[in-house]
Amino acid sequence: MLALLGLLWPPAVAASDSPVLVAHPSVQTPRLTRDTTRAIFAMRQRTWPDGQAVRVYVLSNDNPVHGRFVKERLAVYPHQLQLAWDRMVFSGTGQAPTRVFSQVEMRERIASTPGALGYLEREYLDDRVQVITME
Repeated sequence: MLALLGLLWPPAVAASDSPVLVAHPSVQTPRLTRDTTRAIFAMRQRTWPDGQAVRVYVLSNDNPVHGRFVKERLAVYPHQLQLAWDRMVFSGTGQAPTRVFSQVEMRERIASTPGALGYLEREYLDDRVQVITME
């Protein structure tokens, strides 16, 4: 029905325009499914498949890059993700991801934190972080 109205979910966006998933170079997982990525960013999955702890970094909810990543790559809205984090924090069952203020800070934190995961626009990529493919 939505397709008949010209509305598609997730929105049709060129892959090169979407922020990409990036991790610390020590992460041994080269690709993740959307469901696994969503579980990690929702803070429900806390380890990589090899058992290493995942440290999740995100930009603020009002940052347009965060909005694009969450909507285009995770197929949820930023407020839905925030509600999940708030529920875990307030119930004492988990914690929210670490917020960073810029993509430069995101890159630096991911490059220096084993097990780190986040997202960047392609122009911020360098050889200190690795791109994780989403299936």
